[in-house]
Amino acid sequence: MNLGVIKAYILKEIVELVRSKFIILVYLFPSMVILLFGYGIRMEVTHSRTVILDHDNSKLSTELISKFEHSKYFDTRVLNKPENEILKEMKKGKVDILIIIPESFEKRLLHGQKTEIGIFVDSSFPMRGTTMQSYAEGVIYNAAQSYMKNIPVKNLITINNRNLFNQSMRDENAIVPGLIGIILLVAPAILSALLIVKEKETGTIFNFYSSPAGKIDFLIAKLTPPFILHSANIFILFLWATYLFEVPFRGSFFIYWLSSEIYIIISVGIGLLVSVITRTQIVALVATIIITVIPGFLYSGILMPISSMVGSAYIEAHIFPVMYFNHIVYDCFLIGQGFSSEKNVLYFGVLIFYAFVLLSLGTLFMKKEMR
Repeated sequence: MNLGVIKAYILKEIVELVRSKFIILVYLFPSMVILLFGYGIRMEVTHSRTVILDHDNSKLSTELISKFEHSKYFDTRVLNKPENEILKEMKKGKVDILIIIPESFEKRLLHGQKTEIGIFVDSSFPMRGTTMQSYAEGVIYNAAQSYMKNIPVKNLITINNRNLFNQSMRDENAIVPGLIGIILLVAPAILSALLIVKEKETGTIFNFYSSPAGKIDFLIAKLTPPFILHSANIFILFLWATYLFEVPFRGSFFIYWLSSEIYIIISVGIGLLVSVITRTQIVALVATIIITVIPGFLYSGILMPISSMVGSAYIEAHIFPVMYFNHIVYDCFLIGQGFSSEKNVLYFGVLIFYAFVLLSLGTLFMKKEMR
């Protein structure tokens, strides 16, 4: 590894980025995307993971549980655990809805007395939270009305609802953290792909072919500017999210920063692979957009929760790194479990694996010779 060669290449790239004004897009593009989509996306879900605590054990509560179990909107489990344990599972992302049927629920209704039922909803995604809440309320009222026949029950049952993690049900709290994952996937990949393909298109790649510089030196010099420049976007996007959109941040900033840096390495690795198979900047640009933007939106969890996907869509979502990174980002902003959550630790390990594999493949396929 020749540090002098690497330094010279890096300075050359930065000077060209400044001279061509392309460096403006490095920071303008991410900010424009988070502003446009952060304000523009407004989305109002099946197989919600539902836990029911039945403290009544009556005929009505059994009927109510049956309604949930036979609904395609809920994957229902009836447990006999303390409420706090279920809430801990919800905090770890294992439960979407907790329904608590109180004692004497049926008895109070039969006597015409008002009663209440508890619903705890994971509202990290407000649109999904609202939908799950309305479905649960509909099932409860329908089951009670069917059981009570002609006696109106809507005025007798009070739904004691609580939304967790995104209590205000703000769309920004769900959209903006997800946009960070998409932006940090797309922008570094485009820049890293263009910096290498530009050498092919203009013919200056022959300077590298004929120089004593090694392949590793060349790749480090080419990929370092995108990595360093977009590392600043980690902080810029964080400021946009917390101060402009007022998204709460409940987790560890160190975990957010470290995961983002590894994620940028993944993005740069994608750009490197694209640059290996393309020869013109326009082809590299289109290919990078197709590889990053479409999966980024479909499998980031912004438009549709991953848990609601089935079949090939569910498998594809686990192939792309954006799902793993966004899970950690949402945790950092809305939940705050950090590395105390086994799922976060697993997903962090998956990101490291992706970074290693993509860079290794790019280095392997990059040849220092004419084709």
